[in-house]
Amino acid sequence: MKVRNVALLVGCWTIMFLLNGCSINKIATKAVANALTGPGASTVFTGDSDARLVGDALPLAIKIYEALLDMQPDHQGLILTTGSLLVMYANAFVQGPVEMLPRTEYRVRREERERARLLYLRGVKILRSGLDKKYPGFNDAAREGQLDAYLAGTKKADVPLLYWTVAGSLAAYSLDPFNLELGMRIPELSAMLQKAYELDPDFNDGAIDDFYVLFYASLPPFLGGDKTKAEIHFERALEKSKGLAAGPYVTYAQAVCVPAQDYETFRKYLTMALAVDPDANPSNRLVNIISQRKARYLLNNAEDYFLNLDDDDWDDDWDDDDWDDYDWDDDDWDDDD
Repeated sequence: MKVRNVALLVGCWTIMFLLNGCSINKIATKAVANALTGPGASTVFTGDSDARLVGDALPLAIKIYEALLDMQPDHQGLILTTGSLLVMYANAFVQGPVEMLPRTEYRVRREERERARLLYLRGVKILRSGLDKKYPGFNDAAREGQLDAYLAGTKKADVPLLYWTVAGSLAAYSLDPFNLELGMRIPELSAMLQKAYELDPDFNDGAIDDFYVLFYASLPPFLGGDKTKAEIHFERALEKSKGLAAGPYVTYAQAVCVPAQDYETFRKYLTMALAVDPDANPSNRLVNIISQRKARYLLNNAEDYFLNLDDDDWDDDWDDDDWDDYDWDDDDWDDDD
């Protein structure tokens, strides 16, 4: 399946040029679009073990999807895939790496954060077009505060579209918190995320719960922040992922433990993130590898996040095998701990 998807992706440009101007163009591009957005197509990226390879390949893949989308603007599979790939690429391969640069690289950090913000918004624009095509007037209703009636008509199949629209929008806002337009949309985004959770609470093995940890822990109370709810969704994310996802541990460590200055829990959960076997869940192998890279960075740079941290409290050269030496308690794997 993976080889087939790669062949389709690489050969797509040739097909489009050969068919340019032909009467069967739309039929052929629709067939290619269906193949590239069908079941299992995304695992060619998410199931890979080489993050650099995927990071280098995604820009071309995104441009291919955009070219197809230009010829098939109503294709919901292309809308979702293109929009979500832009959001994922911005997060995993633009914002993620730049956040790990030294603070002295302030110019590069500023430029790349701005690039990530624009990529998020580019993806969101595509995703919102999908919602508006499925439910004409959706975007106008959102701007006018009349979204409830539209959300009431959404179905479980719409959950990925809702989820990635919210994820991309809030990621862009996190990089530009003084943007009033994005800030004013938080109640609308909250309603969309809540509806997605109602329709499919187990979406992608607890991905919405994981997102809710960041959502409730990061926002101030007047915008919907709630530390208690962050704790609840963290427990649910662990339960639904069945211990096969490193992401929830990393999210909690950064979003909850750092503001609380709780280094012990921070270290404990990042250590547990490193203990996850990426090969145990092949479809999300890449996500776990990237999450574990972030976990190592946070452990190695804990002094940047915690005040009055003694040298003996942290390890500045944490590697893949260090978690084997961690002093585990039997309760460390207990979701209620």
